[in-house]
Amino acid sequence: MGWRNPPVPWSELERTLSGERPPGADGGDSPAWSARRPAYQAPSSLRPPPPRAAGAVAYAELHCHSNFSFLDGASHPEELVEEAARLGLSALALTDHDGFYGSVRFAEAARELHLPTVFGAELTLGGPKGGRSGMPDPEGQHLVVLARSPEGYARLSRAITGAQMAGGAKGRPCTDLATLAAVAGMPADGHWLVLTGCRKGAVPAALVCEGPAAAARELAALVEAFGRSSVVMEIWDHGDPLDSARNDALARLAVAEGVDVVATNDVHYATPARRPLATALAAVRSRRSLDEVEGWLPAGAGACLRPGWEQERRFARYPGVVSRAAELALECAFDLALVAPRLPDFPVPPGHDEMSWLRELTEQGARRRYGPRGAERVPGAYAQIDHELAMIDQLGFPGYFLIVWDLVEFCRRQDIYCQGRGSAANSAACYALGITKAD
Repeated sequence: MGWRNPPVPWSELERTLSGERPPGADGGDSPAWSARRPAYQAPSSLRPPPPRAAGAVAYAELHCHSNFSFLDGASHPEELVEEAARLGLSALALTDHDGFYGSVRFAEAARELHLPTVFGAELTLGGPKGGRSGMPDPEGQHLVVLARSPEGYARLSRAITGAQMAGGAKGRPCTDLATLAAVAGMPADGHWLVLTGCRKGAVPAALVCEGPAAAARELAALVEAFGRSSVVMEIWDHGDPLDSARNDALARLAVAEGVDVVATNDVHYATPARRPLATALAAVRSRRSLDEVEGWLPAGAGACLRPGWEQERRFARYPGVVSRAAELALECAFDLALVAPRLPDFPVPPGHDEMSWLRELTEQGARRRYGPRGAERVPGAYAQIDHELAMIDQLGFPGYFLIVWDLVEFCRRQDIYCQGRGSAANSAACYALGITKAD
């Protein structure tokens, strides 16, 4: 005889016992809100968002992973945004591995909390031959790229897509410096800001493995590819005994090459409390026990978000690197709403634009479906069509409807089964166009 209690997931039980609020996300990769996921709401402690304290040290985190860096980041995008707002950061970048997977949820939360957003990705150069799973330290060099504008975001999206397609298998992106430089455009265009990255970046890795001369060559290659004003030396301090010596050497290389230096924290979780989860994720990714993987990981919980005053204290030997991070972040920050899809122009007959041609096609189809205007077989059909066409015109979507109509017509001519789905099933205009067969 059981207690007849409903099954409770461990995640929900842990949240309840910890006194945490229910998350605004279910861990899926769907948009920021859906039937399963309500629109983001900031916790009451952050409503309204806290103002930055007078005299606070300006700092923005430019290298930050969410849990959309699969089995690497240990915090939801919303958690990172909330902690950044609580710490009074000037802005926050999201730089997940090889994708913009968490960008929508990141942007929605940041908009609610009035936090400027920077969008980027940590790209894998060379590509892990076996993917990121099954090894404690996956192969491939890393390069952090931040979009400086919506155009930079579009170009970075193109680069990510190309890398994922070139890899030939899921989770195995493949690209190189020359390919990225070609997508970025001329160095003078400045669509991207490139950070030298973490220990797996070409410059830090060459410094550790081959020495300063090799690191200088790698830095020069980045400058040649992207332009001196678009390359920034990244230094970080997780409390490792060798961090200071490495940062000293990287700072000297930056001065010699004439590039800026910024402080980051190579963030993988919002707060130190998430470090045990990050360790467990690393063990799952590498398919090893916690004891086996522990030696590959930092000794402390250093890869969390930090306030400006703490970063300034940690990097006191490098004047300006903390404030420069804030300055660059605000230069790169933009709202994701500015990134709208740009559909190809649809070819229309002479004397028409896209909207007038869509009206003509819809009118022709409506006569077949409903009969002539004024004598339609379904009362109100033309009024509904006119309302929908006005909305399509207002939202700037006539080209999209024409493209879908063209695809459906092609399928019909080739005898390929095709059926419109989603909200189109409730559209009189789509029914008239033949996109759907349900009135």
